[in-house]
Amino acid sequence: MRSDLDHLPAVQQRELVYVTNRLLEGFEKATARRTQAWCRNGKVLKIILFGSYSRNDWVDEPENGYQSDYDLLIIVSHPDLTDIAEYWYEIEEKILRNPRVRRLVNIIVHTLDEVNRALTRGEYFWTDIARDGILLHDMPGHALASPQPLTPADALEMAKGYFEQWMKLASDALKGARFYIENNAFRDAAFILHQATERAYSCYLLVATFYVPRSHNIKFLRSLVEDREPGLIAAWPRMRRADRRLFSILKRAYVEARYSEQFDIGLADLETLMVWIAALRDQIEILCRERIEQLAATASAISQPVAHK
Repeated sequence: MRSDLDHLPAVQQRELVYVTNRLLEGFEKATARRTQAWCRNGKVLKIILFGSYSRNDWVDEPENGYQSDYDLLIIVSHPDLTDIAEYWYEIEEKILRNPRVRRLVNIIVHTLDEVNRALTRGEYFWTDIARDGILLHDMPGHALASPQPLTPADALEMAKGYFEQWMKLASDALKGARFYIENNAFRDAAFILHQATERAYSCYLLVATFYVPRSHNIKFLRSLVEDREPGLIAAWPRMRRADRRLFSILKRAYVEARYSEQFDIGLADLETLMVWIAALRDQIEILCRERIEQLAATASAISQPVAHK
């Protein structure tokens, strides 16, 4: 795995070095006063840049409403250290508000065992990182496993199972949102529309990569999906401030629609979101079916006996 950032402009290189240092410092601060030995002696084994900035197909067009995020995999020494809220939330928020970092930073945190098990199973998300990722921080002596190919037949069955489960969940959530709207339960409708979005994105990621992060942040999920499928960028209008505001309301709905009396959303906004999310669901369904057809064709070709002349 490479460790240089020479393919990126100087400003992105500086940002990534700065972010890496802040993450390491934040982790050290979060664990310094803990009494458990596994925590007090906890280590960040690796920080790996993945996604568009590692592949060199990133987009930096803030004037058009779109800018690729930095996606980082953090590998830690103990399972409990993967708890975002406990060890990573504070430093994430500081980076988010820091004017020195002009792009959003998304992190996923896993142990080396988790990553290596996924690599030996051949899960696409992880093999892509092993192939394209860039090491920003590396503690020697903790190697990644060699990726093993997933058999076409196994890949097909996994993708079909994920699709059937998660597409139904997304569709059920849209039906639930319609019920709540018709009964003037607007906050409940907003929450379940958030769930419809999360489930649709989870469906795509699981079918395409066999991985979805442990996150309810639909902006993060959207970033991961759009990184792999730029055609889905158009699903969310974002040129106008009013459109960006609507997505922000939907993102906040996961918590605020349930727990905050100040959360407010009107019928017109809910109807607009219904249209957008239903269209997103339909596009993802098409993409997933195409992916399953590709996997089926590959599995069928492999299983066919070779004809001998």
